[in-house]
Order: sequence, then C-alpha cells, then structure tokens
Amino acid sequence: MLKRLCLLAMLLLVLPRQVGAAVTNNDFAANPIVYFVITDRFKNGNPGNDHAYGRIADGVGEIGTFHGGDLAGLTQQLRTGYFKTLGINALWVTAPYEQIHGWVVGGQNSFRHYAYHGYWALDYTKLDANMGSRDELREMIATAHAQSIRVLFDVVLNHPGYADIKTLSDQRIPVLWPGFEAAKLRDYHSYIDYNNFAFGQWWGGDWVRAGLPGYPDGGTDDATMQLAYLPDFRTERPNPVDLPPVLRNKPDTNARFLPDTPVRGYLVKWLADWVREFGVDGFRCDTVKHVEPESWLALKRASSAALAEWKHNNPTGKIDDAPFWMTGEVWGHGFERSRWHDAGFDSIINFAFQPQASTDWAALDRLYALYADKLAAKPAFDALSYISSHDTVLYPRDTLQHGLSALLLVPGGVQLFYGDESGRLPGATPEGDPQQATRSDMNWANIDQALLMHAQKLGQFRAAHVALARGRHVRLAQQPYVFARIDSLHQDRVVVVPEINGDITVPVAGVFADGQRLRDASSGKTAVVQQGGIKLQASGMLLLEAVQDQ
Repeated sequence: MLKRLCLLAMLLLVLPRQVGAAVTNNDFAANPIVYFVITDRFKNGNPGNDHAYGRIADGVGEIGTFHGGDLAGLTQQLRTGYFKTLGINALWVTAPYEQIHGWVVGGQNSFRHYAYHGYWALDYTKLDANMGSRDELREMIATAHAQSIRVLFDVVLNHPGYADIKTLSDQRIPVLWPGFEAAKLRDYHSYIDYNNFAFGQWWGGDWVRAGLPGYPDGGTDDATMQLAYLPDFRTERPNPVDLPPVLRNKPDTNARFLPDTPVRGYLVKWLADWVREFGVDGFRCDTVKHVEPESWLALKRASSAALAEWKHNNPTGKIDDAPFWMTGEVWGHGFERSRWHDAGFDSIINFAFQPQASTDWAALDRLYALYADKLAAKPAFDALSYISSHDTVLYPRDTLQHGLSALLLVPGGVQLFYGDESGRLPGATPEGDPQQATRSDMNWANIDQALLMHAQKLGQFRAAHVALARGRHVRLAQQPYVFARIDSLHQDRVVVVPEINGDITVPVAGVFADGQRLRDASSGKTAVVQQGGIKLQASGMLLLEAVQDQ
C-alpha cells in the first residue's frame, strides 16, 4: 500500500498543472466522464465481508465467485485521488443491493456463477453484505462528493435473480430434494422440484413471469419476455400487490406493505429510497428496452424528487444543485436520439463506438464530425461512448493507448471501463460465456504506468474542457491529424494533435488569434500564436488550450 501511495504522489508531481487553464466544465450533464467499476473485482477494502451468506471463493480467482472487492475498497481508492487524477466526474458502481445468496450453473455447465455483478437481486432494500455496510456506503459517497465525483448506481427494473438452491433454502421455500447441499454443476437442477406449487412462496405470480407452477409464462415481446430464463417483473400491471412472499417472510428486509401499490410502485420506491437516504446522484439502467417507458419515467420522477430532498437536507454534502441523471443500456443503440430519451433518460449508452474506434484517424475524424453535428442539432440529447464493457469485449490490449485517445476525445459523454487505463488483462474465458473474460480483477500489482499517465493527461484535459464533449468539430490538418472543438455556449475551445512526436507547427487560425499564449496540457509547455500557428516540440500528443490572464 505504501509503495502505491508513493507512486501516486510521484505521478501527481509529474502531471501538468492546470495553472492558467480555463476550467469550464461545471455542467456534469454536458460532459459526463464516467468510470464504470465492477465493485467485486476492483479493490478489497474490508476482507471481513468476503464470505457473506456462506458464499465460497477458492482463493485463486474462480471465474464466477465473489472476489472480495467492496465499497470500502472504492473509498480507499477515492482517498488516494485515483479517480480525480483521471478526470472522472462520476463513478458507476454495480448494483450494491442484496443479491441471491448462492450460485447457478454458468456457461455450458462450466462454472459456479454467483451474482457478483449485481444483476440478480433478492432484496432491493438491503445492501449485499459482500459489498459492505450502510455506513461504508455513506462514507464512500461522501468521499466521492468531496471531490465533485458523482455516484451512479446500476439498477435493474426488469428482473430479480434466479431461484437458486441457497436462497430457496435460506428462505425455507420447500421445493428442494434431500441432499441439495451437495449439488454439483452436473446435477444442480435435479435437486429442485420445478413442478412444486410451493414456488408460490418465492416472488409469486402477481410479481413475476417465471414459467413455473403458479406463475405466468414470459411473453413474446421485449417488455414481457424472460431474459436468460430470469423471472420478469410485471411492471406494466396496474393491479395493487402485497409484498412478495420472499420478502414478506424475510426477517431482515426493510420492505413494507404499500397500500394500493402495483409492482412498479414498489420497485420505484425501493430504488428511489437509496437516493433519498444516501444522495445517490444517478442511475445506469440495465436492459432498458425490456421495461415499458412508463416505468422508467416513474423511476426518474421519484428519484429526482428524492435527490432534491436529500440535497435540501444535506447542503454541505452535495456537489451542486444539478438534477438527478440517468443513462440507459438499450442493447445495440448507437449515437442517435430515440424515444428512450423521452422516457426519463439524459443519455443512452452508445454501442456503435467500440467497433468503430479504429487506429485510422481519418475514419475517426469523420465519426467525430458526425457525433458533434448531432449534438449541435439537439443540445438536450447525449450518448455515452465506450471502448470496453462487461457485456461485449475488451479493447485490444496492444493498442490501448490509441483506444484511450479515441475515447477521451470523442464528442458526447464517455464511459471508461475499469482497467482500460491500467492495462488490465482479460481473465479466463469459460465455455459458453466469453463475457466473463472482461471481468478480471483490477491489476493493482502490475499497472502500466505509462498508459495510466496517458489516460490521466487526457482525462484531466477533458474534465477542464467541455468543448471536447459539446463543441463544433473542425479538422485543421490531415497529416499529422489536427482538430479543434469550439463551444460557443461555454466560451471554450481547444486544439488537439492526438498522435505526434518531434517539432511541429500546429495550425490554429480561426480558433486562436495571433498573439495568444497557448499551453500544451500534456507537457505544460507554452508558446505564442504567430501567423496562424504555434511551434512546439511534442512527445506523444498536443492538447492545446488558451492561457488565461492571471
């Protein structure tokens, strides 16, 4: 730990200071720089919670087990300044509420798959004990807010978790055959009596479609189908419901009966309560197209009111008075405005950018111009681009420096996946589930320091300049590639040469005037514009900004 802290201190010393630079990004919604972390795979800050609910880990990185990362680990890294030095202004954490206790068969009967990722909820009102305590959550959010970093929860409105053996046993739902404790991958399902109407003591047919005795089958459209055989919440039904049996019989739940409330109302309240109590700043919403728009609108309204209430009650703990923010995963969605932006979403994740983030700057220039033009046409619209994700693939590790440049210079919002900045390698690829390889443990012991510094310089520059996210895109030269972004609304402008080494005269006419002093945020060097250009020696890239009068 001491070695890492000393190394971070050295990095902070060599990073160019923003003395004299215009810090124009005081509008989060205009320039989201989101760090997405699978909490369980990031940092173990409290080993005492590693085996909650009797969960077993083999200690050698078993693919689908809980690995120990927790909220306390996030707080530790926040305190070192790790996220701040990357220019991050929002931390997206995997859903921390209580997950199913046990495992299900993963891949093609190839591994034990626990809910370490947060997508198989059991109780939306409780923190998962593997993630930590409510006090640890409160501390993590307060630490982030003190650095002007927002906290976003991953939320799932579409489905709860599977009916796994451990949870069924813990909740005393009598559908298990004797000897279930010894279940193995090859015989797991043989210990569950799927024809037993006692499954009604699980979520109940009023709550979910599950295709089990006493439950309706999944539908055939996006909103009512069962994804990966998961139980599908009946959020579209207006009928009032009681608490689901699995929570009615759970002694430690905070869920309470709500008169005249349908399924949607319960879920919205449970999720908005995290905002009301802890000041969660926004949600990343999973499987958006598999839930009707009315439910997302209800969640946005309730969460917006909850955050306003929290900020009123905690004036010293808030970052600012910005409203609640939501981005959503609509599988396959690109960089365009769609009906989902009218369903409460400030942003939609851009699946199109990852395969287009090639090493060809001419192609990227065309893409940058297209994105910037779309944003200029619809200023209230945004998308969140990425180069790696937990559900697709990791960006090629041998060209990560280019990938980080391509991402952190793109118009719109950006999402940095944990470990892209450090050279984290993919993990094992189990049969039938290649996405697991994207979720390896954070590589704290072997960080690529040159890559990290590259990401820090770009991230800090982006955080200081909303023009990169919202400005008009202008190509100034093709070889070497030079572009400008000009944001008249925020009075911000920059010129960037993303890949260059050696002496260069950079054309800046039409962006900066003769006589202006410019600073390269990558090296800290300054020079004066003469005859429409600026002469500098570059080492890797140039990130040019105006030096403000002192």
